[in-house]
Amino acid sequence: MRHADELELSGKKVVKRVDINLPLDAEGKPVENPRLRRHAESLKRLTGRGAKVIVLAHQGRRGKSDFLTLEGHAEMLRKRTGLEVRHIPHLSETKVAGEIEQMREGEVLLLENVRMWENEEENIGGSPLLKVLSSNADVFLLGALSVAHRPHASVVGLTKHLPSASGYVLKSELDALGRMEGGEAVLVIGGGKVRDSLKIIAKWLAEGRASKVLVGGAVAALFLYALGRRTPETNEYLEETGATGHSAEARELLERYEDRIMIPVDVALNIEDERVEAPVSEMEKGGIYDIGEKTIEKYAEEILGAKKIFVNGPMGVYEKEGFGLGTKRVLAAIAESDAYSLVGGGHTITAIEQFGVPEEKFGYVSLSGKALIEYLSGKELPGLKALKENRLSL
Repeated sequence: MRHADELELSGKKVVKRVDINLPLDAEGKPVENPRLRRHAESLKRLTGRGAKVIVLAHQGRRGKSDFLTLEGHAEMLRKRTGLEVRHIPHLSETKVAGEIEQMREGEVLLLENVRMWENEEENIGGSPLLKVLSSNADVFLLGALSVAHRPHASVVGLTKHLPSASGYVLKSELDALGRMEGGEAVLVIGGGKVRDSLKIIAKWLAEGRASKVLVGGAVAALFLYALGRRTPETNEYLEETGATGHSAEARELLERYEDRIMIPVDVALNIEDERVEAPVSEMEKGGIYDIGEKTIEKYAEEILGAKKIFVNGPMGVYEKEGFGLGTKRVLAAIAESDAYSLVGGGHTITAIEQFGVPEEKFGYVSLSGKALIEYLSGKELPGLKALKENRLSL
């Protein structure tokens, strides 16, 4: 696929799809994170080349508490870049076309949350956003791997109408992923995306790309469930999320790769909001909220001896006071390791910031979560496929 540096962008109206979907604070306001900072830098690079940049982004999804306008995001981008970033609240083709027509070189427009526009996710051929941009812009850049797995109008639609290429953040992500090729890696897999996590575990073990797999979070809870080591509270969570439907798959992986999949030997249970450590053979009540201290030591030992490390997802409910120990110490061990480390997942990024682990201590901190897992599992992502197929010229 082409990259932004291969196109002449001076004076061109460049549509850039980014991912600045942000976490919210206690008052429901978006909070700046590495995603916004890195995409802000990419906007400075584009305007520095004389481009007129039209930014597409989403925040949350319909029906959820984080489904918000992007007005606050525009203010954050202004502060980060020092550029004139204008938020356009209109969902009208005519008004947006008028705003684009008046753009000056080096200016940035942030259009309204793409998920507020009609037909962003369904019937994308009928998307009014797609219609107005395809006839009023010159170039499309996909700037985020973290949305490349979604076949939405703002991700794949414009590649059929405009010369298209990868943006700076997307290219840096793909370059980092390329460094994971060749040789064995230690996989550190946590978080709550059980089905996707099992896919990458199975693929990397089958292909000999993983020397060890260290599991935490809901993934670890499922492996323990598959072995009959359960608590009522955790059972309920796994059933509600549909994870128990993958217990046979988890059991089969354990049987086939018993010497390469490391599961917790002890856990931290949440009993009346207190951290109570227990061997997995003695769990009776409470929910599994973290890995235990003995498991932390075993995982750290494997990490410090690794040559490459891929980590996605926290080891437990790190946001809750008293249950961040596993995530914190595992991240610290990865930061201390001499291995090339690729760290991914929104919660992992948030945990790095929360625990104050310097980002430069890792080989690369990816901004992607589900898309990253799907890519590493061998799935072709719609956004990348669309870029590869684009042959339109300026």
